[in-house]
Amino acid sequence: MAVLTRLLAPMCVVMLASWPAVARAQAAASATPAAAQAEAGDNLGRESPRGTVIGFLNAARSGDDYLAAQYLDVKLPREAAESLARQLFVVLDARLSARLSLLNSAPGGSRANPLAPDQEIIGTISAAGGRVDVSLARVSRRGTSPAIWLFSKETLEAVPALYEEISRVSIDTFLPEFLTRTRVAGIRLFEWLSVLLGLPLLYLLTVLLNGLLTRVIAAVWHRVRSAPNRSPRELLPVPLRLLLLAATMHWLAVRVQLPILARQFWLATASLVGIAAAVWLGLRLNGAIEQYVRRRSPRTAAAAVTSLLRLARRIADVLVVFTGVLAMLRRLGIDVTPALAGLGVGGIAVALAAQKTLENVIAGVSLIFDGAVSQGDFLKVGDAEGTVDHVGLRSTRIRTLDRTIVSVPNSQIANMSLETLSARDKFWFHPVVGLRYQTTARQLREVVTGIRRMLVANETVDPESVRVRFVRLGAFSLDVDVFAYIAAHDWNQFLEIQEQLLFSVIDVVQQAGTEVAFPSQTLYVSGAAQPTATGPTPLPLR
Repeated sequence: MAVLTRLLAPMCVVMLASWPAVARAQAAASATPAAAQAEAGDNLGRESPRGTVIGFLNAARSGDDYLAAQYLDVKLPREAAESLARQLFVVLDARLSARLSLLNSAPGGSRANPLAPDQEIIGTISAAGGRVDVSLARVSRRGTSPAIWLFSKETLEAVPALYEEISRVSIDTFLPEFLTRTRVAGIRLFEWLSVLLGLPLLYLLTVLLNGLLTRVIAAVWHRVRSAPNRSPRELLPVPLRLLLLAATMHWLAVRVQLPILARQFWLATASLVGIAAAVWLGLRLNGAIEQYVRRRSPRTAAAAVTSLLRLARRIADVLVVFTGVLAMLRRLGIDVTPALAGLGVGGIAVALAAQKTLENVIAGVSLIFDGAVSQGDFLKVGDAEGTVDHVGLRSTRIRTLDRTIVSVPNSQIANMSLETLSARDKFWFHPVVGLRYQTTARQLREVVTGIRRMLVANETVDPESVRVRFVRLGAFSLDVDVFAYIAAHDWNQFLEIQEQLLFSVIDVVQQAGTEVAFPSQTLYVSGAAQPTATGPTPLPLR
């Protein structure tokens, strides 16, 4: 019982949502004559094609054949006119397209055919002999001002043959008389039962079909695949079942000979169910795409990709729901053009107000797609230097060496010079060894050769990059430039390798019999024969 309640609840909501389209067609029949009398002076509301059709259907449905005959452009005795009106109602009720809300309500009609401005085609009926156009004619009669719309003579001539054909295949002949005669709120009992029982039964059929197909596919999957746990759990999810239900309702409403109001309800319900199912399916598809892209994204940019995917899915979900709401409003006959115009103006205002935020978001998207910044990178942005803690859509958080957090807007990162220190493939080993001036040429050559030999022999040093040269006579020392690239996993390992290499450089200098220079000056003392070398005292002797 609980399962049946859960099935009936959403369908009742759809029925209540689609019923205004049907109720509007019924209410217009009684409202149109009064409005017409006030505006155009015609008591029967025949001043527009829509008023004529709805007024005729309302009169014939209530059993007033004499009033219904007043909508016919024919001169016959009263009994013959009433009989023809009854036959026309049966034909229209069974075969006319259930789109009464789309009929033209202008006094002059739609004027779709400029060559026949006084003729309005309201629909087409399929018959054994071909298709028959149901048309109205704009005529002027004595005592009526202005001209009124009536069912044309051409249409009325085809009514007897159509009525005879429909009577042979009418659904009323297969139903008990109490279902077709009994009326509740002006609607036949058969129509109430078709609505209240038809929807749940059709949905239960889709559930049974899903269970059957899922078991069949699962059995085939188990035979083909060796991993039974990967077999499809549900072949027809709920959105697809609702789409199938909507397609079935639409097909039945078109193929089965039902009254026009019942067909209008079924077609409206099918459209609303189909739109709701399409929206639901679109939301689930957005979720599946998000999960697929998230699984395929690299782990180094997982946080950034997650933020971007979350924003993209929210935008896609809003667009899907908004499109579904517009489609539903359009199907219910509500004009959405003013709402779209208002949303366009509001969107421009919001974009102007959030210009900086949008700039940061767009810059964040470009950073994520370019892969310029990833979580864990050690970089330098302007005066900030540290490890990237989080890459967001609006800003990037950097944890500095002082363990503080610096939030930099993405637009600034996109426009600044960005140095990613952790992205280097090799580390630069580049000390300058200063030897004291007492070093001889032989000792200097031994130092240069020894350092070069030591670097080439080290397995972490790229031998092609080694360069050791005596470069200049400095102010305080003889400078030897050491250049090499070291392969290391991170900065800490590089510092460890660099430390060992510097120890080796000091060993080479000591083995050559010289020393590393300190800043010094030579001072000349007045009256002294020889210059005196002093320490780092920078002031001359006076």
